[in-house]
Amino acid sequence: MEHKMITSASGWRKVFALSGDENDSKAQISEDDAIIAGISAEIFADYLCEKSSSPLIILGRDTRPTGSAIAEAMLKVLAAKKIHVKYPGIIAAPEIMAYGKKASGFIYISASHNPIGHNGIKFGLDDGGVLNGSENAKLVKALNEKLSSDSEIQRIKAILGEKKSFKNAGSAQEARNEVNEIIAQSQKAKVESKSAYLAFSKEVISASGDEIEQEKLFSKIKESLASNPLGIVADMNGSARTLSIDTQVFKSCGISYYGLNDEPGKIVHAIIPEPENLVWCAGEMERLQKEGKSEVKLGYMPDCDGDRGNIVFWNEKTAKAEVLKAQEVFALSVLSELSYMRYLENLSGGKKENLAVAANCPTSMRIDEIGSSFGAKIFRAEVGEANVVNLARKKRSEGYTVRILGEGSNGGNITHPAAVRDPLNTIFALVKLLVLRDSNEGDKNVKGLFHIWCDAQNLPYKNDFTLADIIETLPTYTTTGVAEERAILKIKTSDHSLLKGRFQKIFEEEWQAKKSELSSKYGIESYEAIGTNGTEESRNLTDYSKNGKGGLKILFSDKNKAPLAYIWMRGSGTEPVFRVLCDVKGKNSAEEHELLDWERAMILKADKLSTD
Repeated sequence: MEHKMITSASGWRKVFALSGDENDSKAQISEDDAIIAGISAEIFADYLCEKSSSPLIILGRDTRPTGSAIAEAMLKVLAAKKIHVKYPGIIAAPEIMAYGKKASGFIYISASHNPIGHNGIKFGLDDGGVLNGSENAKLVKALNEKLSSDSEIQRIKAILGEKKSFKNAGSAQEARNEVNEIIAQSQKAKVESKSAYLAFSKEVISASGDEIEQEKLFSKIKESLASNPLGIVADMNGSARTLSIDTQVFKSCGISYYGLNDEPGKIVHAIIPEPENLVWCAGEMERLQKEGKSEVKLGYMPDCDGDRGNIVFWNEKTAKAEVLKAQEVFALSVLSELSYMRYLENLSGGKKENLAVAANCPTSMRIDEIGSSFGAKIFRAEVGEANVVNLARKKRSEGYTVRILGEGSNGGNITHPAAVRDPLNTIFALVKLLVLRDSNEGDKNVKGLFHIWCDAQNLPYKNDFTLADIIETLPTYTTTGVAEERAILKIKTSDHSLLKGRFQKIFEEEWQAKKSELSSKYGIESYEAIGTNGTEESRNLTDYSKNGKGGLKILFSDKNKAPLAYIWMRGSGTEPVFRVLCDVKGKNSAEEHELLDWERAMILKADKLSTD
């Protein structure tokens, strides 16, 4: 049996809707897909049993229609194997990962931002993140082996159909009874998961495991908001966050909360939280402002699993709700958290941390400028949340303090000790930036986060700033949005090494013909090829084909070797497309368009040569 899933470390995904239509919102799945789900659960249970004699698995799902049927198949198989399972039902990805720290591992049923007919599976251990590439590969191998065995398929089919016994695990009916008991305990598991997530969120937001220090921060936020109120709009779009802790956290520190589309499973528009889908949030913010609710200044929309949320803000200068681009969201989060680390150092009088940021390869170079202002180094990994998380772990082991990391090209951020994106952490990065202003702390005058940033940039500071004022101080770059049509290419070449080798030859020939023009128009004098594979970045590539399925960047620099722009490419690990992107220093959309169009043309030419 073929599973037809993309099986990257970031998640296994396919269309599970019975019709095969990726936009189908019906709940039914095929018998084959139920078997695939059951086998997937079993191989993870086997994997955990090698580490523990009695593992505990947390199983949860987002609000996609097919999630319930997939979960039922998994529960039947896990129950037949006598695996201890807790099933909180619908649960946001950051919540199950926080709850999973109290178990041997977790299985999460979700396809993140993919269309509604898709679904998928993520596996993780008790470290709060998904399995890395090498461990994920072990599960993929086991999946393919079991699906190639007719006896294994029939055995799982029997468990799902409750027709005969499962060896050494009692009858399928006993398994059904066990499933019923697990489901009966779902509400208890959900209470436990929300409690674990709340405690963990406070630790992440405050950068402290000390409850007294956590309370100090949240009390400071609440005290500040008493005189300068803040309201937040959340377009939940029926996501798993509808049943999470958002309302509770905001209200606990005095933030007004306004929910939109907050019925679980009521997905009313496209799932991906890109600008075209943030218009509902922006519209609600403008409606509330017209009603006199002037405190409503921030908004967000999560994707279906609730680990990603991009931002809308109220711009007092234009009197409009405006959508922040994904790269801007990450940049603001990095600015805030690096400044927050320096703020905490000033409060405590402690030594300066050796700060670093881990980001994916297509994150805008504005991060390099922000990091430099705080003395922080920037390290880059291949696209994929697991790659960035593992790079950050590697750098921590080398002595760096990696407080913030993430995939700037997709927006949102991962704030240590979390190992997954979380819109709560993004929102609170902005809240801290707005709220933690200059203050007297005992006998100390402590500068606020934005003041620290202004000093680092040699910019004038005023204490009555808004988020629009902060945004204006960001380094200016023009970057392709990942959801733009221009950012996606359909290619025929399945061998990416071959494609990149062909691309190299074309690029080197065209560089010779085009370099004088690039120099006169944009000041581009040289280039460097950079590859990312997993957590490794390779500089000065001489053979692009060795980059394989990794990310490939051509970095353009001026006569002083200062970076000016880059073009980037990589085949998606979760979708059957080839992604491209261009990042240009300054506000220059003409240059970004020209360089991206050039890149696209060369890739398509290489694709044609590879398939002729």
